[in-house]
Amino acid sequence: MSERWQRSLSKKGWDMKKRILYANANYEEMVSKNGYFVDKTEYIDKLEYIENPVFLRPRRFGKSLWCRILECYYNIGQKDDFEKLFGQTRIGKNPTPLRNSFFVLHLDFSVIDPTGSIADIEKSFNLTCNTHLQSLVRSYFKWFQGNVSVDPEIQAPANLRSILNTISDFNLPRLYIIIDEYDNFANQLIVSRKHDLYRKLTGDDSFLKTFFKTLKEGRKTGLISNLYITGVLPVTIDDLASGFNVATFITLEPEFESMLGFTQSETDRLMDQICQDYGIDPSVRKEADDLIRNHYNGYHFVNPEGEAVYNSTILMYFLHYFTRYKAIPRHLTDMNLKTDISWVRLLTGADSRYAEEFVDQLTIHNAVRYDDRLLTQKFDMSQFFERGYFPVSFFYLGMLTRKDDFYLKLPNMNMRQIFAEYFNELHRIDVSTKYADMMQNFVNRPDLPRLFADYWDLYISQLPEAVFQKVNENFYRTTFFELCSRYLSKWFIWNLERSYPRGKTDLEFVGKYHEKFAGKRIVIEFKYYSNAEFKKRRTSVEKFALRKKDTHQLAGYVQGLKEEYPEADISQYVIYCFGNKGFRVFEIES
Repeated sequence: MSERWQRSLSKKGWDMKKRILYANANYEEMVSKNGYFVDKTEYIDKLEYIENPVFLRPRRFGKSLWCRILECYYNIGQKDDFEKLFGQTRIGKNPTPLRNSFFVLHLDFSVIDPTGSIADIEKSFNLTCNTHLQSLVRSYFKWFQGNVSVDPEIQAPANLRSILNTISDFNLPRLYIIIDEYDNFANQLIVSRKHDLYRKLTGDDSFLKTFFKTLKEGRKTGLISNLYITGVLPVTIDDLASGFNVATFITLEPEFESMLGFTQSETDRLMDQICQDYGIDPSVRKEADDLIRNHYNGYHFVNPEGEAVYNSTILMYFLHYFTRYKAIPRHLTDMNLKTDISWVRLLTGADSRYAEEFVDQLTIHNAVRYDDRLLTQKFDMSQFFERGYFPVSFFYLGMLTRKDDFYLKLPNMNMRQIFAEYFNELHRIDVSTKYADMMQNFVNRPDLPRLFADYWDLYISQLPEAVFQKVNENFYRTTFFELCSRYLSKWFIWNLERSYPRGKTDLEFVGKYHEKFAGKRIVIEFKYYSNAEFKKRRTSVEKFALRKKDTHQLAGYVQGLKEEYPEADISQYVIYCFGNKGFRVFEIES
């Protein structure tokens, strides 16, 4: 066989593989480029029973891709492409009668410029909407036949009414409207604390309320078949209620909890396909499954006891690297995700005490109280900055999820790491300049007691006295993990509270399968005593003895780990932390 022919076969084999199209919201391109696709199209049928649905999710949950899917499905101009685009999907095999029946107006409000005066914002709004309306008229010219035109110099609602009148006069297909990122430009006014501009934006005589009144009228007459609205926060839609009180808020309805984001079963099927296509070894697959569950899963929008969902775009960030290099990326947090911490700064910025209180609570306890009624009742801009609403605001922003019916928590290790970083920033703890030697020593010789001693000397010593009145074992394991992950992520990944038949481990170091510590596992059980509790034991840090029940507890976890990974080289430790008095590290013989 010639070398040229071998190259040709290799290229054809590569072309047959599906691709991870990270952060791609173009459904047609996803199909044409043979991208991996988690099929959610069964929800199209469910949405047809909802009048004017409003569905909110945090950023990077696939909202824009879903909007494009809806556009392709309902667009009468893409009728001939239906089989190509949807033939292998659930909805393609069981289409609804409304498929490819409408003119589709797909608006993206994220491109509206929120800077300048209210007149400047209105100008940007009209430009954006009128551009889309012009495109609509051009796309459906064979129906409109020049009977309507869009005047770019007038307000968008007037042009929209003109199009609706033409649809009525000539008995044309009705209009299906999709508004993506409906609140993007309004949110920027809110977080920038431009309250006066925001009130003008949502006031009774505002251009935005006029636009939504036009939508409402179009729905009343039936010329608009339906609207699908998506965004992040409920604030703006609530403040526009008098102009658009026909919306159906489905964000927190059980039927739609998993419409966006990947469930565990969907993720498992995706991984099955990826591992088959790319020849991923089963042992590598198992480690990758562990990692993604810890780092990208954990969102409960409705039922805290139900199946959690993954942030789909952040998961695809990992899989994009994983399929290209058959290795785990050094940094597991998408840098785009870290921009979310700016919301914490903006919302809590009015009083640094609020920021410290909120971030300390989550870093130390990973739990914050909430009132379930506040997630669903009217949510206006003035409440957005009230301390009692912080949990609700961060729930919608995707930084918190339901722990149970009374508490919210950070959903995964990605978010716990981000909040630990912000904890360090708020308390002015240096985590960037003096740890190289301790980390290099650990890489040369993985001595866990020495590593923890250095962490205590260099990191814990910087904590203000007031923090020690609040710390617990979760605080130590979280900050120890966060510090280590900054420097050791080339060689290790970490598990926090990984489940085994006999409970959850506190912290595990897991050697990356493709690096020098492959197969190595360090399992740590943390125990904490406050200064007052330790004083009652009438002993010193140096004389504190290992407790048998802690050894037995750790042995139960390790037994489960050995059953899953019989070839692993496992080290196990119990670490006792005594307020700010000191610590003891005990290695447990296997």
